[in-house]
Amino acid sequence: MTWPVYALVLTGSVCAAFGQLFFKLGATGRSSVEAFMNGWTALGLLLYAVGTGLWIASLSQAKLTAVYPFTALTFVLVYLLGIGVLGEVVSGRALTGVALVLVGLFLIAVS
Repeated sequence: MTWPVYALVLTGSVCAAFGQLFFKLGATGRSSVEAFMNGWTALGLLLYAVGTGLWIASLSQAKLTAVYPFTALTFVLVYLLGIGVLGEVVSGRALTGVALVLVGLFLIAVS
């Protein structure tokens, strides 16, 4: 992949991860469908839309097998946002799993 495609994929992953964070913020403490319709959820949807657009743009310029593994980066970013922003506590084993996902992504990206 070229550097511009990496930029598209990375930005798309960041948008998707923050979209998940905002979905969580919009859903916490709410129990009805109407309550889920709030600013946090709307911002999450907007970021998901932007991330999807960037994802499609990257697919237009690179192979699916090169782009798709970066969905794992979104997983890692969401995990880190849960810890850093929401104060969620995770085990050392879970962090080892996140590190292994990053190693796997690196191995795919450099091949």
